[in-house]
Amino acid sequence: MRRYRAVLLIFALHAACTAEPETGLATRYDWLIAGGTVVNGSGEAAQRADVLLRDGRIAFVGQLDEDTIAVRDRFDATGLIVAPGFIDAHAHGDPVGAPRFPNFLAMGVTTIVLGQDGGGPQASGLSAHMDSVDAAHPSVNVAYLVGHNTIRRESGVGFDEAGEEGLARMAALVAQGIEAGAFGLSTGLEYDPGSRASADELAAIAVPVAAADGVVSSHLRSEDADRIAPALEELIEQARRSGARVHASHLKIVLGNDLSAAAGLLEAMDAARAQGVEITGDVYPYTASYTGIGILFPDWAKAPNDYTTVVGERREELAAHLRARVESRNGPEATLFGSSEWAGRTLAEVAAETGQPFEDVLIDLGPGGASAAYFVMDEGVMAALLSDPNIVVSSDGSPTMLHPRGHGAFPRVLRQYAIDGVQFTLEEAIHKMSGLTARIFRLDDEARVDVPRGQVREGWAADVIVFEPSEVRDPASFGDPHRLAEGMHAVFVGGEPGWLNGAPTPGDGHGRALRSLSANND
Repeated sequence: MRRYRAVLLIFALHAACTAEPETGLATRYDWLIAGGTVVNGSGEAAQRADVLLRDGRIAFVGQLDEDTIAVRDRFDATGLIVAPGFIDAHAHGDPVGAPRFPNFLAMGVTTIVLGQDGGGPQASGLSAHMDSVDAAHPSVNVAYLVGHNTIRRESGVGFDEAGEEGLARMAALVAQGIEAGAFGLSTGLEYDPGSRASADELAAIAVPVAAADGVVSSHLRSEDADRIAPALEELIEQARRSGARVHASHLKIVLGNDLSAAAGLLEAMDAARAQGVEITGDVYPYTASYTGIGILFPDWAKAPNDYTTVVGERREELAAHLRARVESRNGPEATLFGSSEWAGRTLAEVAAETGQPFEDVLIDLGPGGASAAYFVMDEGVMAALLSDPNIVVSSDGSPTMLHPRGHGAFPRVLRQYAIDGVQFTLEEAIHKMSGLTARIFRLDDEARVDVPRGQVREGWAADVIVFEPSEVRDPASFGDPHRLAEGMHAVFVGGEPGWLNGAPTPGDGHGRALRSLSANND
């Protein structure tokens, strides 16, 4: 009987893969992606299949006789990989003011998650903002998180201790943002004013996230080697107290090259899962981080304190702090400016050029004066984190950021870990960039979205990419961070090409704002 059932299952799977599409001239498809090898994003083995697109959805996946169908356009994918569009778990950009995202399209990214690090649009205006995104016709789909730093300001709490009424106002704003269509909450606990949040506050603002089956995506309170373990535990405790799913953004260990430390973080996450906490994370494949130079300054030199007064009264103390902080982060040679008049030069080079100590360069700029890349991570540690089955890929990049991750993160993972390397199969790598990311943000859940996405599957969103593995490259570098990725032959967004033959297609984009159909707005 068991063998008989196995035969029936094999027959059913074969029938599903060879089922015929609707035929006849009355049934017209928008695109046929013909003859490719489909890696569907689920982690399952690749298979040869044709793919039909119609009305923004995937209409058919399998073997077909082209003579039996009518199609508007055809793309020959013979010898190429056909996969779901990648989903960037942590991205930045302005889809209203600058809706063209060629950097993401060139990487095969068709959906980006914004509102990161505690920032983003106000919760009370999120619905109107997403309407503006739709009106701008972005080239990629855009999903949002509610930002903790934003709601602290929006609620009137600002830099103060929240108090019971403040917690209630912030929780209400999180619920309002989720009702408007956000997929969860982001925190930036290394930044002000979010750094002032207590454990009670973190639990309170996550309760409405849990009620809607959203996710809390957190820039942890610290990523330094000696402080990241308790920072991760703080995120886990937020999940325990609120019931929310949690996600560690751009997981890394700053100034840590001990693989056992990476293993310790992953073991802590495994232990939390064993206790019922749903925790995931994302990683970008670079050994340099990128953020504002405010990360080097002490809290007492940043808002709401007056910086001019601080410099006037405590300059020597500030200089000593900055010198120690930079030296502890591999020295001024490891800080590369990405903005301000010094963009493209290291802090050491600027100090030599100006003839002053590097701490004085920083004091003159102030905590909000520039952003920089910091070469403070270890390649082996990053690879160990990325190898975990609950970790997905992100860029933490944008079209304008002067860090190559915004233009190269996804092809870099493909090339380094799956095509040239042996860390993942191609199926596993694509799963980490599409289906698994969709699962984390519930973009694949028909109860949460109008059209599920993240896999090449019939009825799902027609966000599909076609590429040649041997051609995949990430030429962007710190010296030339805006070079577009290579290897994508076609990128379909919403069933229409946004990228063809190495260039973006002209005209409006085919992306849109994705809205969560949460428990609050069913």
